[in-house]
Amino acid sequence: MTQLEIARQGKISEQMEMCAEMEGLEPEFIRKGIEDGNIVVLQNKKHTFIKPLAIGKGLRTKINANIGTSKDHVDLDMELKKVRVCVEAGADTIMDLSTGGDLDAIRRAIIKESPLPIGTVPIYQAAVEALNNRKAIVEMTADEIFEAIEKNGEDGVDFITVHCGVTKRSVESIESEGRILGIVSRGGSFLAKWIKYNKKENPLFEDFDRLLKIAKAYDMVLSLGDGLRPGCLADATDRGQVQELIHLGELTKRAREKGVQVMIEGPGHVPIDQIESNILVQKRLCHEAPFYVLGPLVTDIAPGYDHLTSAIGGAIAGSAGADFLCYVTPSEHLRLPNLEDVREGIIASKIAAHVSDLAKNVKGAKEKDLLMAKYRKKFDWEGQVNVSIDPKKTSALLEKSESAENEGCTMCGEFCAIRIGKNNDKKDHEIC
Repeated sequence: MTQLEIARQGKISEQMEMCAEMEGLEPEFIRKGIEDGNIVVLQNKKHTFIKPLAIGKGLRTKINANIGTSKDHVDLDMELKKVRVCVEAGADTIMDLSTGGDLDAIRRAIIKESPLPIGTVPIYQAAVEALNNRKAIVEMTADEIFEAIEKNGEDGVDFITVHCGVTKRSVESIESEGRILGIVSRGGSFLAKWIKYNKKENPLFEDFDRLLKIAKAYDMVLSLGDGLRPGCLADATDRGQVQELIHLGELTKRAREKGVQVMIEGPGHVPIDQIESNILVQKRLCHEAPFYVLGPLVTDIAPGYDHLTSAIGGAIAGSAGADFLCYVTPSEHLRLPNLEDVREGIIASKIAAHVSDLAKNVKGAKEKDLLMAKYRKKFDWEGQVNVSIDPKKTSALLEKSESAENEGCTMCGEFCAIRIGKNNDKKDHEIC
């Protein structure tokens, strides 16, 4: 049985208990959330050596880090180093988006190396294999797409992005309205071209039951992908994006009926004043399914700093109800990320997630900030380092002030306001 089927029977699985313990909540809270569809648990039945991860309403906002090769950079050792950086920096999940090299070997090595749940986009593999077989991407068959999905499930992948909402109708909506950047999702562009070339409907939409059968066999969570997400602010919240979301809402109901867990992927590049409405529309149309957002990026003109534009958008999205943030690195739009890019992207996304948790009153979030305030008052430097989001950088930047006898940093030294206030408190006490 899947976690959803277990929850519907009123039973609490070992995975639900483990997730509840990690969240500091009662197992019944997790079970009820899974039953209602607003919580999903990531753990493929074949991926038993990892801890299951719960994502959804009332839980800590989770973050995902993307890694993977490209045709220009095929270096498995580097990708495994990225896995270790993801774990050390505090990512909750890792997605392997590899498109270069031996994709089976790379995926299996990443799964073996990672203690975190793994996600993939199987249509990348179907497309690459079509090219390797001297075919155009549009010539890949429906069977080849589903075979790639099956292979990912068999290897232990915990969640997969599937662009089921890229249909004849949703693509026509984009074309009739017009876009500046068109389709910016790789999977979305593959399928849009496939639909036109073959004059057929998207197999992932038309034969959705076949997809559900595979997902159910492994209890893989379907991350219904935003293949028509906006790639610039000017394209945000258009008819194509909304039409795709309508499809995904309908498919969410069908998946749940079959006992398959679902979350929904969202934009993308979105003006800051449209983020909250995007979240509200998704939750309404997709029956409160957990929402997984890329960013969103709130401006198009900050290459090199898109981890910051993403963190701004992610904090607002998370505060409005998004449950899962996909990191963006400083190298977004520019190159394949290196180790430092991965680390910076994760930390920026962790900050956004924590800001979201403060706004949503997630259990334990405010306590961390309160603890930091108390450590600062006591000049407990070790405590400040340990409770910080990035202890490594906090420790590296810390300079204690000799002039203030270590009660203050070198920014203010003996004029540290907290130190002055503390000393005044001592004098007042002595007078008393």
